[in-house]
Amino acid sequence: MFKKDKPEEVKKLAELMQKYQVIGILNMHAMPAKQLHNIRGDLKGRALIRVAKNNMIKRALDIADKPNIKQLKDKLAGPCALLLTNENAFRLARYLDKMKMPAAAKKGDIAKKDIIIPKGPTAHAPGPAISTLQKVGLKTSVVDGKINVMQDKVVCKAGEEITDDMVNVFSLLKIEPMEIGLDIVCVWENGTIYERDVLTIDEKEYLNKLTTAIQQAFNLSLNIGYPTKQNIELMLKKCFIEAKSLALEACILDKEIIGELLAKAVAEAKALEEVLPSLPKEEKPKEEDKEEKQTEEKKDEKKTEKEDKKENKKEVEKGSKKEEVKKESKEKQKKGKTKKDSKNKKE
Repeated sequence: MFKKDKPEEVKKLAELMQKYQVIGILNMHAMPAKQLHNIRGDLKGRALIRVAKNNMIKRALDIADKPNIKQLKDKLAGPCALLLTNENAFRLARYLDKMKMPAAAKKGDIAKKDIIIPKGPTAHAPGPAISTLQKVGLKTSVVDGKINVMQDKVVCKAGEEITDDMVNVFSLLKIEPMEIGLDIVCVWENGTIYERDVLTIDEKEYLNKLTTAIQQAFNLSLNIGYPTKQNIELMLKKCFIEAKSLALEACILDKEIIGELLAKAVAEAKALEEVLPSLPKEEKPKEEDKEEKQTEEKKDEKKTEKEDKKENKKEVEKGSKKEEVKKESKEKQKKGKTKKDSKNKKE
């Protein structure tokens, strides 16, 4: 770009900043032209990527009439570009992260996240490869004729520089720890500047936190008795259970709990029976004993009946004998009288 064209370019950049609601700074380090072209095509109609020198971007930021937008000047470092859009900044940042591609590491690259070499077998036989792996602190062993990494190891932390030994290990294990793509440094929206760590949200972690927050809010509303559409059914169930427990404790008679009250009374009676000293209990006659007793009673009844009949018979016989004696005495008396009468007549 010619020197005479720079003021016009700065003016265009400032006009674009006034036109869009969201303004971001992109890191263009090691960005392939082909991938940039593809991203621009995907974002057509949604966002505009404008590549310019940092000095020109700073001048445009000075001209732009927006609150706190000049703070973006401090974020310009290395090859940068402007991201201009009216879309949600978080949604756009998530899209750009998905568009990133893995790439091999080079000496001097800065790791954007921790680079971890996992434990497990490698495809290499014992030899010089063991010393190469051990230079970055990997613990190795030989299993089935192959080098085996014994435990996970963070060989480079986020923000650290990639060394020659690390590059050799990554090349040996065919690991591509770097990412090629548009990296959002920060975004300005309505006077607020959002850093990269705020924009790049782990969706799974966010959903887990949101789920936890909802559960905690639900439990809190339930425990303090704050009715809502979501908890009213469970709250009514809780109230019913508590009222039922109170009624059982106070022994309040109600048709809903009468069965449980009776069961409670039986259980308490059994417990009381176990605590009190054992009292002599009347032995219940068995069925056989009952039958024997009944037969004995019947025999006794028959015996008494026979005895009564005999006594009656004896009394009847005694009575008949007495009557016979009376009859005989009467007959004797009659005969005596007749003899006297006959004697008197003869005289």
